[in-house]
Amino acid sequence: MTRCIGCENCAAICPTGAIQVEDGKASVKEQDCVECCACIYDCPMDAITLRREDSDNGKD
Repeated sequence: MTRCIGCENCAAICPTGAIQVEDGKASVKEQDCVECCACIYDCPMDAITLRREDSDNGKD
């Protein structure tokens, strides 16, 4: 979140409270995130991205 300006839009819109802004930068508690992407759409700086874990889906 290097582009974060600390506007707190993401924290305000997060339905689970997974985002907190400290020292002017947002941080995400990944265990609380439900991947609704509301924060991504609401961020004026495009500072938030969704990082998905690679999963083993049985393919070789």
